[in-house]
Amino acid sequence: MDKKLIYATVDDKSSLLTALSDRIWEYAELSMMEVKSTAAYLDILKAEGFSVREYLCGIATAFSGSYGTGRPVIGILGEYDALSGLSQVAGSTCKEPAVEGGCGQGCGHNLLGAASLGAAIAVKEAIKAGHLKGTVVFYGCPGEEGCAGKTFMARDGQFRDLDAALTWHPGDTNEVTTGSNAASIQVEYSFTGIAAHAAGNPEHGRSALDAAELMNVGVQFLREHMESKCSVHYSFADAGGLSPNVVQPTAKLIYMVRGESVRKAKSLLKRVNNIAKGAALMTDTEVSWRQIDGTSSTVSNEVLEALLHKNLTEAPLPHYSEEEITFAAGLRTTYQVDGLPGKLTDENRKLRAYVAEKTNHGKSAINNFVFPYYPSTHFGAGSSDVGDVSWLTPTAQFDAVTWPSGCPGHSWQTVSTGKTTLAHKGLLYAAKVLAGSVADLMEDPAILKEAREEFRLTTAEGYDCPISKDIVPTIG
Repeated sequence: MDKKLIYATVDDKSSLLTALSDRIWEYAELSMMEVKSTAAYLDILKAEGFSVREYLCGIATAFSGSYGTGRPVIGILGEYDALSGLSQVAGSTCKEPAVEGGCGQGCGHNLLGAASLGAAIAVKEAIKAGHLKGTVVFYGCPGEEGCAGKTFMARDGQFRDLDAALTWHPGDTNEVTTGSNAASIQVEYSFTGIAAHAAGNPEHGRSALDAAELMNVGVQFLREHMESKCSVHYSFADAGGLSPNVVQPTAKLIYMVRGESVRKAKSLLKRVNNIAKGAALMTDTEVSWRQIDGTSSTVSNEVLEALLHKNLTEAPLPHYSEEEITFAAGLRTTYQVDGLPGKLTDENRKLRAYVAEKTNHGKSAINNFVFPYYPSTHFGAGSSDVGDVSWLTPTAQFDAVTWPSGCPGHSWQTVSTGKTTLAHKGLLYAAKVLAGSVADLMEDPAILKEAREEFRLTTAEGYDCPISKDIVPTIG
């Protein structure tokens, strides 16, 4: 079909999509608490004629909307959760909380979900008009930031029946995501001791805080003996209270253990658990732990990545006004920019030279071009629950420009940009890229066949879910 028809649908729905994105930005709801955001999506899905499933996998803010019949069945993933402590006035080049201590869309998920929905609507209209055959499914995936919602959905059987899944992420480049990233497991450790007066009768006390500190020391020594692609991070959730003259009876730590694969993350976690036991033994306290969530490493699919790149180049790039460029340049002065933009510019000389020329050696405020696609085995140290989807069906994703060049994720700057016309233009561009890619998959069975064969080879070891059946999502 003529993709201009798909692009036209996105443009026709632009007011609906940008208004939705702005509403989600304003709601700024945390992981698994996206009640208002969910309601906003469900209203639109129902009004647009999608068949809606709510409360997926027992999660109140997980849902799907499907349209069409038969195969292929293509999933489009959406997210909408926010981050704590990142409230920010929109369109400001100064750090200026809208609500002191409030939440903010620091990863652009308001844009991510709205663009994915826009793509699903555009494909739906093409199916309805008889231009495409198949089924499109929009997945509302909650809690990416704090609970790995897709992992719980994958564990409970979602995504496995799809022929392919596509998604995107807001960023500072128009670029296909390639390579892999780390699997992760997040665990909460609770130490319990005995309270006592720290001066009057300290011998009667058993310090849970001492145990937590000793656990941290033990893990520091473990770092020398981990594989290079493993990492461990921690935070204190409870330090036992504010008084120094008390032997603290409680302490709580949250650890995130990362590895190149789920198997390696689980193996490293066993060693961290043993350190926790040792810390409790040394302090005569007790320790228990519970897993919060986990994510799998991402399985790259070069067939789908090449398809996304083709559509990144086919869809019309946004044009930015002088006002938008000035805003981006002003915001860019508020953070440090190191090197050239793009995920692979450090390891690919051809790409590095191309990006240097396109960005005036990294000085451009907005990266308004499509990065060349180079398949890569690049390993990213971060984690994403998209990885769990990629073990169940061929999956690919890309970034689209929604904020200035070099803008750090999870920052007040991304929140400030997320409700501007600069971000809106990236949203609509991403929707067109996604919809165009789905159209290609529905029209050319050979692409899906090739993608499925690659998937069969790269996932031969099978899906090792990082969370067990007894774990439930953490709210907040």
